Order: sequence, then C-alpha cells, then structure tokens
Amino acid sequence: MTEVRPLAAAPASLWERDEEVAAVVRAIDTLGVDSASSGSLLMIRGEAGFGKTALLAETRRLAEERGCTVWSARGGETLRSVPFNVVRQLLQPALMSLMPEEAREYLGDWYDIAGPALGLADPGERQADPQGVTDGLVTVVRRLSRRDWPLVLLIDDAHWADQETLRWLAAFAERLDDLSVLVVVARRPGEMTGESARLLDAVAATAARPATTLSALTPDATAGLTRATLGKHADAAFCREVWAVTAGNPYEAVELLAKVQESELEPTESAAGELRALNRSARGGGLVARLEELGIDATRFAWAAAILGTGISVDLVAKLATLGREDAVRCAELLCSARILTAPDPAAGQTGEGDLEFVHPLIATAVYNSIPPALCTAMHGIAAQVVTDSGLGAAAAARHLLQVHPDDDEELVEQLREAARDHLAVGAPDAARRCLERALLEPPQPEVHAHVLFELGCATLLTAPARTIDHLQTALAMPGLEGDARVDAVFRLSQALLHNDQLEEAVRTVEAEAARHRAGPARMRLQAVQYMWEGIYAGEATSPGRSERLAELARTCTGRDNSERALLMLRGFDAMTHGESAEEVVDLCDRALVNGRLAPGLGWTDTEWGVELLLMLANAYAYTDRLDRADALYSEALRAYESAGWSGGHLALAHAYVGVGHRRRGRLREAEMSLREALRLAERVGRGLPLYWTATCNLVDTLLARGHVEEAWAIAEQHGFAPPYPSTIVLPDPRSVRGRLLLAVGRTKDGINELEAAEKAAAVRGHHNPVLVPWAFDLARALATEDPGRAARLATDVRRHAERLGTDTAIGEALRCAAALETGQRAVRLAAQAVAYLEASPCQYEHAAARVEYGILARSVAELNRGLALARSCGADGLVAQARAVLETGRGLR
Repeated sequence: MTEVRPLAAAPASLWERDEEVAAVVRAIDTLGVDSASSGSLLMIRGEAGFGKTALLAETRRLAEERGCTVWSARGGETLRSVPFNVVRQLLQPALMSLMPEEAREYLGDWYDIAGPALGLADPGERQADPQGVTDGLVTVVRRLSRRDWPLVLLIDDAHWADQETLRWLAAFAERLDDLSVLVVVARRPGEMTGESARLLDAVAATAARPATTLSALTPDATAGLTRATLGKHADAAFCREVWAVTAGNPYEAVELLAKVQESELEPTESAAGELRALNRSARGGGLVARLEELGIDATRFAWAAAILGTGISVDLVAKLATLGREDAVRCAELLCSARILTAPDPAAGQTGEGDLEFVHPLIATAVYNSIPPALCTAMHGIAAQVVTDSGLGAAAAARHLLQVHPDDDEELVEQLREAARDHLAVGAPDAARRCLERALLEPPQPEVHAHVLFELGCATLLTAPARTIDHLQTALAMPGLEGDARVDAVFRLSQALLHNDQLEEAVRTVEAEAARHRAGPARMRLQAVQYMWEGIYAGEATSPGRSERLAELARTCTGRDNSERALLMLRGFDAMTHGESAEEVVDLCDRALVNGRLAPGLGWTDTEWGVELLLMLANAYAYTDRLDRADALYSEALRAYESAGWSGGHLALAHAYVGVGHRRRGRLREAEMSLREALRLAERVGRGLPLYWTATCNLVDTLLARGHVEEAWAIAEQHGFAPPYPSTIVLPDPRSVRGRLLLAVGRTKDGINELEAAEKAAAVRGHHNPVLVPWAFDLARALATEDPGRAARLATDVRRHAERLGTDTAIGEALRCAAALETGQRAVRLAAQAVAYLEASPCQYEHAAARVEYGILARSVAELNRGLALARSCGADGLVAQARAVLETGRGLR
C-alpha cells in the first residue's frame, strides 16, 4: 500500500495537504513577481483540528523563505466582543517599530482617525465614524504594504474575529486589485451568524479561487503519520485504530501519537485497544481530568488563563488566580510540560503582552468550558478589576463585565457607560451598544436609567434606527431626562424616525414636545426642528399655513443665538423652494451667519442640529445664483468630514453637493467625478436613502447636460432611479430629471407623464422655483407640437415664476424656453435676451446652451463659435457636437 506523505520538511500536521500547499506557493510566487502586481486572497476552511493553523505556519515559512514580510493574527473565542482585537494584532508590530512622530508623519491625516482604533493614539472628543475608521485602517495597510512589499497577511480563526476587524477586512479585500498583498484567511465552517457571517462571506467572495476546504486524513495518510512518528514497525491494525479513534482529525492524531510516545505504548495490534482511553485523556473530559491531576493550583492557573484569553502573563494570571509569583511560575511550567500552555512562537510574529498561550484553541475551549459557571462569572468580575487596576482602561475590562451577573451595582453601570464612550470614540458602536444593553440589565438607578437609554439610542442611531426609536421613546417616558438633555433626546428620536422613513411621525414628535415648553430657547429649537423636517418632506405639507407661521417666527429673529439662526436658514430655504424673491432669500441666509461664516455650534460636524439644516442653507444659496457662498459651504463640509474621518453618509452627501456646485456652475466634468464618488460612498451606506437619491439624481442630470444620454440611462437603470420616490425632497426634483431623461431616450409619452407628475407634486408643495423644479421647461418643449396652446401657457407661467424669483439663471432659462416655442425674428429676439441674462449668470452650461441655440436661430457663425468654446470648457459634449454639425454644414450661416 502506498502511503500518502506530506511535502518534504513539512510538519506532521501537513500530511495530505500537498494541493493546498502548492496553491499557497503559487500565490506567494505571483506576489513576488512585481510590486505592481495585483493582490490576492486565499480562504481556508476546515473543522477544528483539521490543520488550518499548521497550513498558515507553513505559509509563513514559505513566504519568509522567499523574502516576504509576514504579519499574522488570530481570533479568540472569548474575545469576539473586543473591537479591533485582530486587526490590532496584525498591524501593531509594524507600527510599533516606528517612533511616535514617525508613525504620525507616515500616516498623515489618517493617524488621528485610525490611530485610536489601533491603540496608537488617544481618541478625540467626538464619536468616531465607523466607516471612516475602516477606511483609515485600509489606508494604513495600503501605505505599509508599499513599504514592506512583498507582504503576506495571515489571519487564523477568522470565525472568532471581532466584527470591527471583519468590516475592515471586507473593505480591504475589495481593494486587493490595486494592492500587492497576499491575504490568507483560515476559518471553521459555520460558527458565525448575523453581520459577522455576512462580512466573512463578503471576504470569501473576493478570493480569486473557491475556498479550500480541508478534509480529514485518509486511513493511508494516518498510517503514514503513525509510522513517521512511532517507527516503521507500527503494524497495520494499530494504524487503522489510530485513524478510527481520531476520525482522521490531524490535530487529534498528532496529540494521540504524542500520548503513545509518552506512555511508551508499543504500536502493535495487541495495544490498539488502549488508544481510545489515551485519546479521551487528550480532549474534553479527559483533558479536564488530566488538568486536575496537575493539582488545584495548576487548575486555577489554567482557568485564569482561559478567562483572560489573551495577554496571558504570569503576573496577571497570578493576580486573578490569587497565587504567589513562585507558585504561578511553577504552575506555568507544569501546564507547558502537559502541552496545555506554551510560550508564543516568536517566528509566528504574534505579539502581545502575554508570556503564554494555549497550545490549541480546542484546549482553550475545553478549559474555559470546564470552569464551574458560578466561578466563571466571579472570575470575570475579578478579571475586570485586575485589568482596570493594570491601567488598561474600561474598554479592556468591558468584555469581562459583560459576563457578570446583574446585581444592582451602580459602579458596574458607570464602568460600562465609560466603556461605551471609549468604544464610540474609536468607531465601535456595536461594542458600545453591548455595554449599554448590559448596563440596563443591572439595572441602573432610577435617576440614571433614562440617561443610559438615551446613550444607547445615540449609539444605535446610524446602525439600527428602529431600535433607537424604542430606546428613546422609553427614555422619554421615564423620569430623569430634563432640560437640554430631554430636548436632545427628542431631536435624536426625530432623526431616528426620519432615518426609518417615518418623517410624519418625526414632525409630530417634535411638535408635541414643543407644546410642552414655554417660550424660550428650548421651544424655539424644537419649533425649528419641526419646520426643518417639514421642509424636507416630499409629500403634502404636514401642517396648514406652515410657511406663513415660519415667516412670522423668522421675522422676529435677529440671529442672536443658534435657534434663531436655524429659523432664519429654514425660512430662507422655504422661500427659495417657493420661488420668492432671491434677494430676500439671500438676506435671510446672510443674517443666519456670523461675519459670513457658520456660527460656533452650527458646524458640519456639530451634532446639535444635524447636517440637513446646513444643506438647506447651502442649497438656498445655490438655487438663487449665489454659487460663491454655496460652493464655500459645500467645500467646507467636504473638508470637515474628511479631516474628521467621517466616511459614511455625511461624506457621500458632501461629495454629492460639491458635485451640485460644479453642475450649477457648468463644470460638468468635475461634477461627474464628484457625483460618481458620492454614489460609490452612498452604495456602502445603503440604497434607497435620500443621500443615494441625491447622488444618483444629480449624476443623471449631469450626464444629460454633457450629452451622454445612453450613460445617463444606464446609471438610472443600474441604481433604481425610478418611482417610487423617497419621502424626503431631493434637489433638483427627481421627477423633472427623470422626465427629461425619458424624453432624451425617445420615450416621449412616458416623459410627458413624468413631467406632469412633477407638475402636480410641485403644486402640492408650493415649489415654484423653476430652476429647482425645472419640469415646465422640458414639458413646454415636449408639448410644442401636439398642444402648442398649453405649451405657450406653461412658458408664460414659468417666466412669471422666474421673474418673481429674479435670478439671471431663472429668467434666462425661461426666455430660452419661450424662444424654443417661437419662430422667425421673435425667436431670435427671445434667444438674444436669454443670452444676455445667462451671460450674467454663474451657470455656464446654460449660457453655453443659450449661445448655441441663439447662433442657430440667428445663423451666426460668431455666436456658434462662442457657444462652441463655452460648451468645450464646460465638458458639454452634446452641445459641442450640435454646434460643430451646424458649422460644418455652413448652410445659411453668416
């Protein structure tokens, strides 16, 4: 019989792993060809003991033999609640080799964002954005990978990795096409559920080849391993029994054969019957019995080590197990001799504060599960104190506090609240949520209970708005939240309702709370929030006479505090959407600023009011031709979010509105770039949200302006730019943009229907700013042939609204529309007037379009060339082609 042997010089646990090792060799060799080569990911799946760790160790050996830099880390069964645990193991060694000032210089702006998550820097005062931290960690590895190429990352026991690490790993794996890094991930099948399972599946999906699934050893391979360990004289019956009692599990086979050697058992058929008893002693209850044989001190030491899970130093274990230093050292030696604990392998690159680790996760699990439940709980409580006393902080102690039984402990509640704040500060809201949920079980004292619920609601606001609603509604129904804290809680609740697509309930919530307050700053703030949510509602106004009441309230405001400034911004935005005088709109907005800038407490990263209010201010400027101020605010938002590391929805919105600024100015290429980035970021946050609609709508609008109709249609189809529309308003009006798109692709009837729906929706809301809701321009042109009378009435109405608004852009566009419906010299005169207004407008695309149209109507080569030059500078390829086509024919031109 032919024995299946491992590769030469490979350890015993690599028997029958030739194909897997060969795949690793190919990946390493490919990595080393060129520093510009694409990275790759290998996923190794296998049951406990099937040799995943051994295969990673062989990967390390092969990689280092070929001159690669290797970093490694592993998950831990009791450490899954510790945020960034695995990624810290992976990256800290490389970063710790740098001096603090070197690390700061090397990571640049990302140091303050990713540094706290990695334990390299103190967290800032604000709650960190989880997506920003993830992006920061991706950037850290990107920069280090260029320095340390060729780089191999090994992650063992990924099924026990913390969720924050898995989020980083999923994001990093998506970027491997432009990173020359090899990532090898080992995991057990199953073991994970929920978000962690989804993230690990996303990691696996990026692999260049299907996951390698390790199988049990065959009888032949087990026989080969047995004879390689015990000698060629081991007979066939003995070898078959080794395979039978271990079921071909490589780890169990290696451990069993070690026991055979220790017991000096002869590998003969007559001794085969003793193998089952030996195997039981190496696992489960047998391991526990063997541990007890080492004595009570050694048992307590092993238990304490299992409680700690990581950072297993003799000194910490001694404190937890209440052992003297000498006794602790002796116990450590006993447990190492018994192959229960071992010193970390320096060659494995694993670093930490510990002197010891368990020989195998199976042993760690067996020891932990052997601790009597009541004692296990008590030891976690002691461990929390030991960790805190060691100066590691509340966050490090939190995983132990989560295991302690509820007992009306006020101090424990405060420790968990502090740990939650620490977790939020480094971008780990899920870890914060676990701490606060556990604090509620204690339970908190009555005067504290509502505050804990409020903090829990804030921690889950961005990740679970429905859960946030429950927490905050419960908190507000309890005593304890008073004054500003209560107003803050109501505002957060209204935000959660907004994010959960319950905008009308958000309005009613703040309206009811405002009625409870007397006149003053708190009531004014709540009224402003009510008007803010009503202002972005896309349906019918939720309270009759809203605009009149808002105008009356704002009339008394001088901008002396942020509540008054907010009301001025809201009134300015409301007036802009209704198409009131642009001069009055700008005056209202200017009065909301302090020396032309946002007031303290009203910045883009301040949380008292939210981003919606500031976007209303910026958009009020944008759609009244004050693009200088709009651009300044959009750019300020982008800088603020980038420097704060906010890479989620806030950054997506900032890029989208920077794109809006470019689009309004006619910088169409720049607009397209910003909006594509906005859409990429919005995809990560989730489809269907207002920010997703904003990015998609404006990208479609920009592509249509560029003349890229097919691409605009493809974007609309790919990203669901079609009814039903969101409950919040999107700027510009998505129905108007989709109607223009349908006309452009030749679906005239559908386009007219969509534009008529836009007309009805605008009438319901009283939105008569023709630049913000531009349905009338396109509908008039579409109806010019089949219903010229209605088209003329629409053109007259839109001109009336444009003159009421009074901006050069609105009036110029209205004149363009009127010219398109006329013929002869009247059309020429109207087109000339449109050019005159749009030349004074900051919107250069519209100016270019008016020039080209005037040149065609006037048959003027000079005007066409002017329009052509403007169209080129804007990136309006469709206008360029139109102007060129007329110039090339030359018929009737002068």
